[in-house]
Formats: sequence, structure tokens, C-alpha cells
Amino acid sequence: MALFSSSILSFSTLFLFMLGIASAQLSSNFYSSSCPTALSIIRGTVNTAVSKEKRMGASLLRLHFHDCFVNGCDASVLLDDTINFTGEKTAMPNANSLRGYEVIDTIKSQLEKQCPGVVSCADILAVAARDSVVKLGGTTWTVPLGRRDATTASFVDANKNLPSPSLNLSDLISAFRKKGFTAPEMVTLSGGHTIGQVQCKVIRDRIYNETNIDPNFAASIKKNCPRPVGVGDTNLSSLDQTTRVFDNTYFKDLVNKKGLMHSDQQLFNGGSTNSRVNTYSQNSAKFFSDFGCAMIKMGNLSPLTGSKGEIRTNCRKTN
Repeated sequence: MALFSSSILSFSTLFLFMLGIASAQLSSNFYSSSCPTALSIIRGTVNTAVSKEKRMGASLLRLHFHDCFVNGCDASVLLDDTINFTGEKTAMPNANSLRGYEVIDTIKSQLEKQCPGVVSCADILAVAARDSVVKLGGTTWTVPLGRRDATTASFVDANKNLPSPSLNLSDLISAFRKKGFTAPEMVTLSGGHTIGQVQCKVIRDRIYNETNIDPNFAASIKKNCPRPVGVGDTNLSSLDQTTRVFDNTYFKDLVNKKGLMHSDQQLFNGGSTNSRVNTYSQNSAKFFSDFGCAMIKMGNLSPLTGSKGEIRTNCRKTN
């Protein structure tokens, strides 16, 4: 057991060391000379898209998460399949679920007109996620920039690395630990579910079969999510009760046994993460501050920098 603990400590130290190197290669003013209007172009397009459809804010935030958790923040999630590889778009966690590709296309098109071949798709994803949160009333954070884009994507790794909404707490903690996150940071990042919606097929088992759920809440969701499998599978339910606003309602809902997905309610089910959920349910400022820090850390997961990768002209395909 001591040897195991020592190995974990060594791995964690090495991970944080490598993370520090990666972070040092990114800079918040990376485009200040090469494309000074980059951030304003991204912000303007995101604001327009989210104003048109509030749900898009959650979709853009989720795109960044699903990119970073599969081989790092390299925009691999945006690549269409080719004869050389099957990409991440059709993996189980993403197929008929991930959205926002067209918004990223619009941003990229505008940036290519203004600063050809300069701003990476990976950086667009990172900034668009931040701007989406801000647009919906949430916190802001400084996004380190300078990521480059991958030239391949992995269907297998997307299926393997993205946490399932059916996971129990111990498996959730393990999945995030593999990416260098502590259990409290996992709770923090899960707070992104304060915006967005989920399909009926993802939550049907929870609302019909689980007991750690408020019965009135379950009954209200069942009206939109009938029991027969295949009926209303794509009907949408809000992840919290103020889904168009980025706030701490998600955590208040968990305390009241109104978590919509199984993995959500696992964060407040008598386990080690209860205290963090309680804190956030009572202190939105603490959640906002921690969320910004956690998003910066997530955005630093294995970025391609320097001469690695490329700057794609079209985010859907390699140059």
C-alpha cells in the first residue's frame, strides 16, 4: 500500500510538473500582435449565437470539455472522419449530442479573413467556452492562448476517456484523477451542468428506478420522458431549474435530490464530495472563483505548442 501511495505521489508530481511546462508555453496575450482583434471576434460571434439560442452557451462549453478530455485541448473533437481515421464526433458520448460546430465554423471563417492562418481552432474552443459562461451571467477567467491543432482524432479514445453519466462517485473521481483533477475540482467542473439540457434516454433509468430523487421532481420529468425505451428518447430536460443562467442552482438542486443525471446526484449522495456541494449551494462566489481556476487547468491539458500540430484553416479538416 505504501508503495502504491508513493507511486501515485510521484505520478501526480510529474503530472503537475509537465502541466507547468505546458502552461508556461501558453500566454494570455499570444495574439496581441499577430491578431489583436481575435478575442473580440470570438466574443461577438458567441454573444450573437447565445442570444439567439441560450442552449448554445452550454453546447460551446461542452465542446471544450469533450475536446480537452480526449488527448488534450487540441481541437481534435472538431475533425470530420477521413479515410485515415474515424474521429471523435461519432463516438458514443458525442454522436447526436455535441453541438455548436457551426458557431465555431463561423468564428474561424471570420478570423481567417482578418488574420489568415494565425488563430487555432483549439484556442477558439477555449475562448468560446469562457465567453459562453460570461454571456449567461457566470464568471470570467483569463484564457491562456497559443494552442495548436491536432492532425488526427480518435474514436476509441473518445469512448474511453469521456466520463459516462451513469458512473458512480468512485468511478467519477477515478476518471477525473486520470486527467490530474482532484475530487473537489471534479465537483467544480461538474457545475458546468448549471446550464444546458439532456436527452431523455440519458436520464430515464434515474427518474424511474432510483430512490435518491425527489418524487415530485421525478414525476415532473416523467411527463416529458415516457417510460417505453425509444419513445421520446431525444426529448430534452433542463440540467437545473435555471438552465439559461450560469449560477449555483445546480448545487442547490443536488442538495434537494433534484440532480437530473445519475452522475450528478452521485456528487451529493452521502459520499466524500457532499461538503463541497454544500459549500457551493450556499456560496456562489466561491463556486465562480473555483470554476474559473478549474477551467484554466482544464484548458492546459496537453496542449500542442511550438511546432507541434498545425493551425487549421478549416476546423473540420486538416490542412
